[in-house]
Amino acid sequence: MDQSHREFLDDLLTTPSPAGFETDVQRVWVEYVSSFADEVRTDEYGNAVAVVDGDDPAVAFTGHADEIGMMVNSVDEDGYVHLSRIGGTDRTVTKGQHVEIHTDDGVVRGVVGQTAIHLRDAEDDEIEDVAEQHVDIGAETETEARELVDVGDPITFDTPVRELQGTRMAARGMDNRVGIWVAAEAARRAAESDTDATVYAVSTVQEELGKQGAKMVGFDLPVDAAVAVDVTHAVDSPDVSDESDQHGEVELGEGPVVARGSSNHPEVVRAVRDAAADADLPVQLQASGRSTGTDADAFYTSQGGIPSLNLGLPNRYMHTPVEVIDTDDLDAAADLLAAFAAESSGRESFAVDI
Repeated sequence: MDQSHREFLDDLLTTPSPAGFETDVQRVWVEYVSSFADEVRTDEYGNAVAVVDGDDPAVAFTGHADEIGMMVNSVDEDGYVHLSRIGGTDRTVTKGQHVEIHTDDGVVRGVVGQTAIHLRDAEDDEIEDVAEQHVDIGAETETEARELVDVGDPITFDTPVRELQGTRMAARGMDNRVGIWVAAEAARRAAESDTDATVYAVSTVQEELGKQGAKMVGFDLPVDAAVAVDVTHAVDSPDVSDESDQHGEVELGEGPVVARGSSNHPEVVRAVRDAAADADLPVQLQASGRSTGTDADAFYTSQGGIPSLNLGLPNRYMHTPVEVIDTDDLDAAADLLAAFAAESSGRESFAVDI
């Protein structure tokens, strides 16, 4: 991954965007795609669409901009901030973390309280639900705390982007800033190669709250196929490797993951796999017997059915502050989608032949 593209990824990862509060990261994304797209538009909730004009067919590469988080639920008389979830926040990783509360007046820093091990009951070490946890912002009274924060202010972990060995890196919110990076980069690479097909790059909001943004965008997105790029579980770490038969065979650094079954349209699956083979790009396969749990599930039932695919990016430790990815997988995914767009040029339909 070259430096300018890595800077774009870092900008996405360091811009907080809990579901329902995606505006800042969408501005970063829109600025980037505006450098090559023929048209960029946003809607009332902040979904963003960039268009690279071409001929038939029209294909969309999508990701979701939002991340999980927390929010201020209440402030008690001693100035402690009490929490509620935004999306699937994991209660087992929240305690003892540095956090940022994003207010209208700027960031207020705090920590999620964790009782010292010396003071806990050794026989009762259960982890409280997020709603029973609290943030200590250093305030001594309710009045002082309420001068700093409001109920409903979003909260994210204060976790930096970390370089690991080789092409691997860790950060919070890989889910799914890596997906919108791939969507943008695939469209840019398609534009630079003068692909004949029309390419839409899409960054949706509120996927973590039930794929809401994709439902909005899918209502009238004029495309013949959509590829939803999202993270998927890499199962090559010690915590899950013994259960690989249950969770699949996805490994970090072995390429993007083509899901098969459920919402994944067989003709789009075939076209993407053919593009990978022709371009000598690595891909992994994943069984999806039910729903994918991604925006693909919203797109494929829109407008009577948009042929859709979930393209996965291997990710360790999902929904924690230390998600780990391999940037080689991101580059391979962007190259793959650009190749798919090029090879789809002139195609009349992705409909199954019955």
